[in-house]
Amino acid sequence: MKYIIMVTLLINHNDRSPKTEFDLNHSNKRNVFHSPCWNRSALPAAMFSRNNVSMWGVLKKCIGMELSKITMPVIFNEPLSFLQRLTEYMEHTYLIQKTSASQDSIHRMKCVAAFAVSAVASQWERTGNPFNPLHGETYELLREDLGFRWVSEQVSHHPPVSAFHAEGIESDFMFHGSIYPKLKFWGKSVEAEPRGIITLELPLHNEAYTWTNPTCCVHNIIMGQLWIEQYGNVEIINHKTGERCCLTFKPYGIFGKELHKVEGYILDKRYVNTTKMTDI
Repeated sequence: MKYIIMVTLLINHNDRSPKTEFDLNHSNKRNVFHSPCWNRSALPAAMFSRNNVSMWGVLKKCIGMELSKITMPVIFNEPLSFLQRLTEYMEHTYLIQKTSASQDSIHRMKCVAAFAVSAVASQWERTGNPFNPLHGETYELLREDLGFRWVSEQVSHHPPVSAFHAEGIESDFMFHGSIYPKLKFWGKSVEAEPRGIITLELPLHNEAYTWTNPTCCVHNIIMGQLWIEQYGNVEIINHKTGERCCLTFKPYGIFGKELHKVEGYILDKRYVNTTKMTDI
């Protein structure tokens, strides 16, 4: 059976990432997840304008090169490491919990698709570049209010590869994967292809879902108003039932009407051509 999904990315928060600070004194033998922690509502440094800074002097000789090997001025960074920014996957953890609680596999796939789309929503209007972590650097996060714990590590420097693992405090899910952000400069834009497989496991249903992220592109980096779009195809697979969700992140059209829109459909293992419209 074939289901049609249409999603519009309209999530826009001032404080997008689930942030928590820890007592990371590793001489303390207590588990870091049991250390005193508190949440913060904003980053420790305010955003500043980059309008008077030109990237052309830095990038004019770098067309077609791998950006991870280019030293960029610090003014183009945001006060987060890439390991911290990865935690933004978990901003809408309630969708995973809703998935685990559902008894219908098609409904579970809808929730997983919504979670996969929500994971890239925080990139909307995010023009700053996170700092590259050091090889072996780790980041740990506990959000009891959202019901998960997280650890990520920079497992390779060249090429830069970040691995992460999250699990529900109630052991209702496991979420893990690795990201190898392949960056390219194309004159007026920077394209980021986040290579790597993402896996969501639901022990209650003995299911595992896998998918990849869409391509992200930052436009007008030389001059003009910076803006971001995601585009490309994402296939989510339920390896137990054989069901698949095919999402298409729409590229920017001639009139800009397709920006931040997603279309998709769900196929069951029989691939029956019956169609149903639905919203996530």
